[in-house]
Amino acid sequence: MVDDAILKNATETAWTVYRARHPEVGARDSRRCLLERHLHRTWEERESDTEELASFGIAYLHRLPRDEC
Repeated sequence: MVDDAILKNATETAWTVYRARHPEVGARDSRRCLLERHLHRTWEERESDTEELASFGIAYLHRLPRDEC
């Protein structure tokens, strides 16, 4: 079962870090939704704490092709 607080905090952390490094990305960019889905799947496969889950999210965002988002 997904712990909503951990998932929410990890998503916010990863998204904030990513946007700080990529100021051209808007707050409502489609990558946010992709990030949320990815972290949800990751949490279901492997329970992690907030920090570890956020780092997985940041790595995932950096792997996304810019032209597909």
